[in-house]
Amino acid sequence: MNMSEQPRILCMTSYEKGQAFMQECAALGCRVVLLTVDKLRGADWPRAILEDLITMPEGLSLEQVTNTVTYLARSKRLDRIVALDEFDMETMAHLREHMRIPGMSRTLTSHFRDKLVMRSEAQQAGALVPEFTRVLLHEELRDWMGKVPPPWVLKPRSEASAIGIKKMNSADDVWRALEQLGDRQSYYVLERFVPGDIFHVDSIVSEGQVVFASVSGYGKPPMQVMHEGGVFTTRILERDSPTARALVEMNARLIPALGLVRGVTHAEYIRGHKDGQFYFLEAAARVGGAFIADVVEAATGVNLWREWARIEVAHLRSEKYHEPEPRGLYAGSVLCLARTAEPDTRMFEAPEIVLRLKKHHHAGLIVRSEDPERVRALLEEYAARFAREYLATAPVPDRPTA
Repeated sequence: MNMSEQPRILCMTSYEKGQAFMQECAALGCRVVLLTVDKLRGADWPRAILEDLITMPEGLSLEQVTNTVTYLARSKRLDRIVALDEFDMETMAHLREHMRIPGMSRTLTSHFRDKLVMRSEAQQAGALVPEFTRVLLHEELRDWMGKVPPPWVLKPRSEASAIGIKKMNSADDVWRALEQLGDRQSYYVLERFVPGDIFHVDSIVSEGQVVFASVSGYGKPPMQVMHEGGVFTTRILERDSPTARALVEMNARLIPALGLVRGVTHAEYIRGHKDGQFYFLEAAARVGGAFIADVVEAATGVNLWREWARIEVAHLRSEKYHEPEPRGLYAGSVLCLARTAEPDTRMFEAPEIVLRLKKHHHAGLIVRSEDPERVRALLEEYAARFAREYLATAPVPDRPTA
């Protein structure tokens, strides 16, 4: 690339997200092309900064997407291609290799998409991982279930959040589930269920080092909220607490060991109720969903989408990335599925409220304070009130809806 030219970045997403990433790329002097699905043509994209907005039908094969992008590349030089959403990561990894564009390979992408692969890699790196097994040789499965007591969880290897996860209480449960899955059963992993408190660490990685990490704790486990209903909460932990320090250290070792060179991560860990140990659950090379990025920004001033863009552009230009200087406030969010399409949250009036979340059929707030205990108390109070005022339940979707 002639460095006097404006570099071009192709962004792909099947969901409405990543606007701040695209805006930051444009602000840094890049041309931005967005590839998304037809139904999102009218979504709230930053059209003023886009060089082009291209849409395609949902459900295209890998070959069809490849043909779409390589046709575009006949007339537009693509210097980087970025998947803004979890479900487009493998597609973009394939395109990078096919088009010889720098970035994460298909193998490396699997470390952050495939739950079987990431567990194997984390275990080899020395992290504690709940006992797990591939779903392949049935004799191997019988042997594993004979050694590891239930309950277990049967997880899709390449889904996000708690989508598709099922709790199994006996071998009969497992065999029935596998019979229903048929030829799809090898796309699952079976894992010991570890009751515990679940935390997430949201990180920025530059040249193989974690240069920023924010540690948060969920209220109810996301799997419980997804399958049983309820109010979702998460809050940033006291930074000098033993839990936060332990998770920062564990995350700083593990993410580079998984192979990420640069970008952002959302990793989840569990502290077992029985033994108090921290176990690795999963890691994604993307910005966390459920408005987690907004919580991180409210507390630290660090916008993970924008930092991700800065890392990509710095590498593209062979420049050094300079990590942000975070502020030391605390924040948390409360969010639930709502019975009404546009729930009114004006009855919540605490001065700590900094954002009222706008999402169809959802109620949500983000609060911020210098005092982490104040954030915790507000979330507990608001979660109970949300359950009374707004909470609706719905079947677990086959795929995320946002």
